[in-house]
Amino acid sequence: MNPWDGLISAKMHSFKKLDIWKRSRVFCTSIYRLTNDFPDTEKFGLVVQLRRAAVSVPSNIAEGTSRRTKKDFRRFLDFAIGSLYEIETQLLIAQDLNYIDSSIFNTINSDLQSIIKMTSKFKSTMK
Repeated sequence: MNPWDGLISAKMHSFKKLDIWKRSRVFCTSIYRLTNDFPDTEKFGLVVQLRRAAVSVPSNIAEGTSRRTKKDFRRFLDFAIGSLYEIETQLLIAQDLNYIDSSIFNTINSDLQSIIKMTSKFKSTMK
Protein backbone atom coordinates (compact mmCIF):
# COMPACT_ATOMS: atom_id res chain seq x y z
CA MET A 1 0.00 0.00 0.00
CA ASN A 2 1.29 3.43 -0.93
CA PRO A 3 1.53 5.70 2.15
CA TRP A 4 0.21 8.51 -0.03
CA ASP A 5 -3.10 6.76 -0.79
CA GLY A 6 -5.85 9.13 0.19
CA LEU A 7 -3.53 12.00 1.09
CA ILE A 8 -2.90 13.84 -2.14
CA SER A 9 -6.39 13.55 -3.48
CA ALA A 10 -8.58 16.58 -2.83
CA LYS A 11 -7.06 17.37 0.57
CA MET A 12 -3.92 16.46 2.46
CA HIS A 13 -5.36 17.08 5.94
CA SER A 14 -5.21 13.42 6.95
CA PHE A 15 -2.26 13.70 9.32
CA LYS A 16 -4.16 11.87 12.07
CA LYS A 17 -4.09 8.74 9.89
CA LEU A 18 -0.29 8.77 9.52
CA ASP A 19 1.61 6.30 11.68
CA ILE A 20 4.55 8.70 11.91
CA TRP A 21 2.26 11.35 13.39
CA LYS A 22 0.65 8.89 15.82
CA ARG A 23 3.99 7.52 16.98
CA SER A 24 5.59 10.95 17.33
CA ARG A 25 2.62 12.21 19.35
CA VAL A 26 2.92 9.30 21.79
CA PHE A 27 6.68 9.83 21.90
CA CYS A 28 6.13 13.51 22.74
CA THR A 29 4.03 12.48 25.73
CA SER A 30 6.85 10.15 26.83
CA ILE A 31 9.32 13.04 26.69
CA TYR A 32 7.03 15.18 28.84
CA ARG A 33 6.72 12.40 31.42
CA LEU A 34 10.45 11.71 31.36
CA THR A 35 11.38 15.35 31.90
CA ASN A 36 9.03 15.64 34.89
CA ASP A 37 11.75 13.82 36.85
CA PHE A 38 14.60 16.12 35.78
CA PRO A 39 16.07 18.40 38.45
CA ASP A 40 14.38 21.75 39.00
CA THR A 41 17.59 23.43 37.85
CA GLU A 42 16.83 22.12 34.34
CA LYS A 43 13.34 23.64 34.23
CA PHE A 44 14.53 26.29 31.77
CA GLY A 45 17.31 24.20 30.24
CA LEU A 46 17.04 20.66 28.95
CA VAL A 47 13.41 20.28 29.98
CA VAL A 48 12.29 23.17 27.77
CA GLN A 49 14.58 22.13 24.92
CA LEU A 50 13.46 18.50 24.92
CA ARG A 51 9.79 19.38 25.16
CA ARG A 52 9.99 22.02 22.44
CA ALA A 53 11.75 19.60 20.07
CA ALA A 54 9.32 16.77 20.95
CA VAL A 55 6.26 18.93 20.26
CA SER A 56 7.84 20.09 17.01
CA VAL A 57 7.85 16.60 15.48
CA PRO A 58 4.10 15.83 15.27
CA SER A 59 3.39 19.53 14.76
CA ASN A 60 5.59 19.72 11.66
CA ILE A 61 4.10 16.51 10.28
CA ALA A 62 0.60 17.92 10.77
CA GLU A 63 1.53 21.28 9.28
CA GLY A 64 3.21 19.62 6.33
CA THR A 65 0.00 17.83 5.40
CA SER A 66 -1.69 21.19 4.96
CA ARG A 67 0.72 22.20 2.22
CA ARG A 68 -0.24 21.96 -1.42
CA THR A 69 2.72 20.00 -2.76
CA LYS A 70 4.79 16.99 -1.84
CA LYS A 71 7.87 19.21 -2.01
CA ASP A 72 6.45 21.46 0.71
CA PHE A 73 5.44 18.45 2.80
CA ARG A 74 8.96 17.00 2.45
CA ARG A 75 10.37 20.26 3.80
CA PHE A 76 8.22 19.92 6.94
CA LEU A 77 9.28 16.29 7.29
CA ASP A 78 12.88 17.56 7.18
CA PHE A 79 12.05 19.90 10.07
CA ALA A 80 10.56 16.97 11.99
CA ILE A 81 13.65 14.82 11.36
CA GLY A 82 15.86 17.69 12.49
CA SER A 83 13.90 17.90 15.73
CA LEU A 84 14.27 14.15 16.23
CA TYR A 85 18.05 14.49 16.01
CA GLU A 86 17.92 17.42 18.45
CA ILE A 87 16.06 15.15 20.86
CA GLU A 88 18.69 12.43 20.44
CA THR A 89 21.47 14.88 21.30
CA GLN A 90 19.60 16.28 24.28
CA LEU A 91 18.81 12.80 25.61
CA LEU A 92 22.49 11.87 25.37
CA ILE A 93 23.39 15.00 27.33
CA ALA A 94 20.73 14.18 29.93
CA GLN A 95 22.18 10.68 30.22
CA ASP A 96 25.70 12.14 30.59
CA LEU A 97 24.37 14.23 33.49
CA ASN A 98 22.75 11.13 35.05
CA TYR A 99 19.23 12.52 34.64
CA ILE A 100 18.19 9.37 32.77
CA ASP A 101 18.81 5.80 33.85
CA SER A 102 20.48 3.66 31.15
CA SER A 103 17.53 1.29 30.79
CA ILE A 104 15.09 4.18 30.36
CA PHE A 105 17.46 5.83 27.90
CA ASN A 106 17.71 2.61 25.88
CA THR A 107 13.93 2.26 25.70
CA ILE A 108 13.24 5.85 24.70
CA ASN A 109 16.18 5.92 22.29
CA SER A 110 14.87 2.78 20.61
CA ASP A 111 11.50 4.48 20.11
CA LEU A 112 13.27 7.57 18.81
CA GLN A 113 15.35 5.61 16.29
CA SER A 114 12.22 3.84 15.08
CA ILE A 115 10.43 7.15 14.50
CA ILE A 116 13.48 8.56 12.68
CA LYS A 117 13.53 5.55 10.36
CA MET A 118 9.79 5.63 9.75
CA THR A 119 9.81 9.34 8.98
CA SER A 120 12.83 9.09 6.70
CA LYS A 121 11.30 6.15 4.84
CA PHE A 122 7.98 7.95 4.48
CA LYS A 123 9.77 11.03 3.14
CA SER A 124 11.63 8.89 0.60
CA THR A 125 8.31 7.70 -0.86
CA MET A 126 7.40 11.28 -1.76
CA LYS A 127 9.20 11.75 -5.08
